[in-house]
Amino acid sequence: CQPKVNMHSHTVVGAGALIRWRRPGRGLLAPANFLPAIENQPISLRMGEWALSTALAQAAAWAAQGLHVPLSVNVSAIQMQDAHFVPFLKATLARYPLLHAHSLELEILETTALEDINKVSQTMLACKLLGVRFALDDFGTGYSSLTYLKRLPAEVLKIDRSFVHNMLSDFEDLAIVQGVIGLATTF
Repeated sequence: CQPKVNMHSHTVVGAGALIRWRRPGRGLLAPANFLPAIENQPISLRMGEWALSTALAQAAAWAAQGLHVPLSVNVSAIQMQDAHFVPFLKATLARYPLLHAHSLELEILETTALEDINKVSQTMLACKLLGVRFALDDFGTGYSSLTYLKRLPAEVLKIDRSFVHNMLSDFEDLAIVQGVIGLATTF
């Protein structure tokens, strides 16, 4: 897991679960080096379930030590459109009674093409009834940013770093960031 730090107070405010593949002969591979090959394939469902279960087990271990850290976990489009996702999530959360569902934030990559945005929205609402929160990740780089913003009930909007990185020196990037913040506030 990677810590999320408040830069003003220098305190850890959460953690993000990161998947890596230790491949013999190639070392530790970043997600971009292997996830596209399995995107929208049945194996990605199993990998997504494993990643979510593993992340929640780690959060539960922290909670048992008195450390309650909000945790962000990426979920794929295929997971969000799978009829078994909500029951799986509910059962997995039930295995860890020390965890509070509201401390789990599921991140949907905005660059992922969601074939059935209505289904994804319904899945998100069902997860929110469990107490789980949502974030749209890499916002501004995907297929239909405004549609996602309007139709998906997310609490957090993570503007893509390509806009944020230079916003203090590039007035166009700053204008985009300010515009996205304004749109998010409106929606």
